[in-house]
Amino acid sequence: MNELCAHQCHLAAQTLEPHALRQGNIAVGRGQLGSRKSKGFVKHSAGILMFRLIGAEPMVLLVHPGGPFWRNKESHSWSIPKGEFADGETAEAAAIREFEEETGCRPAGTLFPLGEAVQAGGKRVTAFAVEGDLDAARIRSVTCEVEWPPKSGRLIRVPEVDRAAWFTLVGGGPRFIKGQTFFLDRLVELLKNLP
Repeated sequence: MNELCAHQCHLAAQTLEPHALRQGNIAVGRGQLGSRKSKGFVKHSAGILMFRLIGAEPMVLLVHPGGPFWRNKESHSWSIPKGEFADGETAEAAAIREFEEETGCRPAGTLFPLGEAVQAGGKRVTAFAVEGDLDAARIRSVTCEVEWPPKSGRLIRVPEVDRAAWFTLVGGGPRFIKGQTFFLDRLVELLKNLP
């Protein structure tokens, strides 16, 4: 299948269930957001913020993007497992698919909507929370091709995610991509209202 690598815009062959992005106009969720080649094109992704309630403070699972560009970056580089919508795909379906592609685990349980945030580059991210637990050291991510070094014409294959880790809400904040910290605040509100 063709999957848009979350951190660099190169199409690559993947081995999970069929998912195709069309070139030119892309239908995202319920409507067209524009052409990839037009100035008005807005990328729209969906993802899942997994949380666990062990001990006094909730913990969240974040993932770190793979590839040489991200290799030595820690501050504001971790993210929820997320990716772009497929043609006609709902936000919920995209979030579940992307979580599985980036971690090798299919989330189970109730998805709680956390809303939408806009990242610095203009990408819109719709997120859901789900309670769960997985061994972050055993994740298995799909791969994608990226041009490296930039503008070299040379493609290398890298994992979309090179590692995952559990963080407290306070500890995860400085590592979280700035445009997604909104989801930590929404999770705090959600947890106050859970039975």
